[in-house]
Amino acid sequence: MPPRDPLTLITEAFTSLLFGRTETTRLPVRTSTGQAQAVYLPTAAPGLGDSGVIIGREVYSGKGYIYDPFQLYGQQLPAPHWLVLGESGNGKSALEKTYVLRQLRFRDRQIVVLDAQGEDGVGEWNLIAEELGITPIRLDPMATLDGNVRLNPLDPAITTTGQLALLRTIIEVALGRTLDERSGFALKVAHAYVNQTTTDRQPILTDIVERLRHPLPEAADAMNVALDDVRAWGLDVALVLDRLVDGDLRGMFDGPTTVGIDLDAPLIVFDLSHIDRNSIAMPILMAIVGVWLEHTWIRPDRKKRIFLVEEAWHIINSPSVAQLFQRLLKFGRRLGLSFVAVVHHLSDVVDGAAAKEAAAILKMASTRTIYAQKSDEARSTGQVLGLPRWAVEIIPTLTPGMAVWDVNGNVQVVKHLVTEAERPLVFTDRAMTESSASVALAEDELATTDDLFEAETEARVMSFEKRQGVG
Repeated sequence: MPPRDPLTLITEAFTSLLFGRTETTRLPVRTSTGQAQAVYLPTAAPGLGDSGVIIGREVYSGKGYIYDPFQLYGQQLPAPHWLVLGESGNGKSALEKTYVLRQLRFRDRQIVVLDAQGEDGVGEWNLIAEELGITPIRLDPMATLDGNVRLNPLDPAITTTGQLALLRTIIEVALGRTLDERSGFALKVAHAYVNQTTTDRQPILTDIVERLRHPLPEAADAMNVALDDVRAWGLDVALVLDRLVDGDLRGMFDGPTTVGIDLDAPLIVFDLSHIDRNSIAMPILMAIVGVWLEHTWIRPDRKKRIFLVEEAWHIINSPSVAQLFQRLLKFGRRLGLSFVAVVHHLSDVVDGAAAKEAAAILKMASTRTIYAQKSDEARSTGQVLGLPRWAVEIIPTLTPGMAVWDVNGNVQVVKHLVTEAERPLVFTDRAMTESSASVALAEDELATTDDLFEAETEARVMSFEKRQGVG
């Protein structure tokens, strides 16, 4: 530093004596942004802890975003259920698949997927199932005629009360209205008779249809009515069930449950891609699968189970099916069940015939993930879900792979991370229903995660697995 001018020194001494302070001159300092960032400490919303699976990174802070409903339940989450919303091509499928793959790395996890989408004759989860050595349970009205998979609504594994509730739901969904008391009575007596008299095999729907067509005199005597009246009461019910036995839905439910369905497998995929998504078959199918799983798959064995449903609006938009799943969610929560519903538009269900039931299910979903939506849809979604204003405004601007996460009021914007090992299983034209252009855009967007963060992510996953004893 060069010697200072004597006049300057005298001036500074006089100023200090007169005013009690001295103006100093500081030399400029050259530094990097990496070093200078400590001067302005960043602030970010608190995370969800470090236990669980890594989803990606929180956009504003850049830190890892870790989520697991089983780790958060009872502390930060009142319920482990999860709603995923967003238009096609924005990364919903990638999120679901990587989430399942990461959960499967823990020994105490079991997952069921209702795969309602597909290409080239198989569901979009087929590639993941093949990679894990799992054969999807493919329900197809045509294929089952050749002796393939069947699920029996009258399976003895389901309680008689559950069977009757399921039969009523099937009929109400098909009729589009609530079953009246007379038809309900005809169904009840037919079901009771079939269960009491069929002891050498599984009762099947054909038995119910036959008894509805030919009711017993005892049923008429019990109500003090004519036998023809009881037959007339059960006619509509018989016609609906006949559709499952000998109509366009035949082959899937009109026989004993197929032997050999492995309910102990870590991943069970029900391939529903051969069913018309807009037909009455889809909600009926989801009701049967849901109740069958409730009584055969969910057990008090301390395993943590995930039930992921594609095209879940078929459940939430049907009052009868929604009521069944509402009970399943309440019951399953005590036994470690996390229900994941994937829906394109919330408006598909909140204004539908099952608005009351939909509201109850949405209320039980303490985690909500919202991908890009149009402005009007975003405002409607924000109002229904109670999202903060800033989150509603950002939803239309989200790029593929980015979503607003609301975990019981903890709202953050998260960039989903896909690793190199997962990418071939997630981004394939055959395994996704979105257009190739949308898939390519989503892949490019998700692939921008820097190598350092990805390495850190893998290290944290391995560290957590080591602490949890994962193989």
